[in-house]
Amino acid sequence: MRVCYLIQTHKNPQQIYRLINLIQTSSPECQIVISHDPTFCELDLSIFPKNHNIHLFFAKGGRADFSMVQSYLDALHWLLKNQIDFDWLINISGQDYPIKPIPEIEAFLATTNYDGFLEYFDVLSSASQWSIHEGHSRYFYQYQQLSPTVSDRLQKILKPLKILNYIQPWIRFNCSYDIRIGFQGKTPFNAAFKCYGGSFFTTLSRQCAEYIDNYANNNPNFIEYCRRTSISVEFFMQTILINSQLFNLCNDCKRYFDFTNSQNGSPNFLTQKDYESLAKSQAHFARKFDLALDPDIFDLIDRHNSPNQELIANTYHS
Repeated sequence: MRVCYLIQTHKNPQQIYRLINLIQTSSPECQIVISHDPTFCELDLSIFPKNHNIHLFFAKGGRADFSMVQSYLDALHWLLKNQIDFDWLINISGQDYPIKPIPEIEAFLATTNYDGFLEYFDVLSSASQWSIHEGHSRYFYQYQQLSPTVSDRLQKILKPLKILNYIQPWIRFNCSYDIRIGFQGKTPFNAAFKCYGGSFFTTLSRQCAEYIDNYANNNPNFIEYCRRTSISVEFFMQTILINSQLFNLCNDCKRYFDFTNSQNGSPNFLTQKDYESLAKSQAHFARKFDLALDPDIFDLIDRHNSPNQELIANTYHS
């Protein structure tokens, strides 16, 4: 049984190296695909022993637009086209870290009866983790980007315009990540094809991964629709897989997040104060971490997972 780890990265190279090294050392037979946005930093994988199981690609980053989904699809399509051997696909970011030993995670996947682990909910139901208004505004409107970036000062100036979203049904205005305006139109959703939301971070069997790749290749109109939604990363895979009704899916993405008092839907950075909660969690990975903010939390997790794990995780410094 072989796992492929798809790591989408954009900053903090030393933290990325630590993550790659930990996974590679813990699971020498795994596949590692790094999809890196070089806008903020370069990666030098020559520091690792030459290994044909590590693959580096360059991709555009972003959260509000379709870029993260596209880089995921590109990496997935490359894996399948090149017949890379894997049984499970785990996607994480460079700011994630395993809070269970990698061998334990892989042993769990080798014996599970589930086909995938992902968070999901009907965005227009009472079970949604968002308000129905938010889910409807994200995925039932088609957006045009007016500006690719928004400074904190500009966001404060434009924020009052969001009142437009609550006093009429025709347009939506969003300035959380960039400046964009959405227009109501025809959607792909109906009683037989519902809109499902959830975390972008999933653990999927090869069968689920192949289905997503086939669906994306055979449904260009759906892909084009998704490109113009807001925060497409948080509904794309859920909507495809849940509507298929083909898989035994566990409504648990096996990720630990802390959204307490967070802003713009971004989880809080995890530090030593979160260690006890992380140690008790049944999740496999947690996010977000910052090596510069609190390096000790990484060592605490490694010592908890294995007495020798801290030395393993830091061998790239030598």
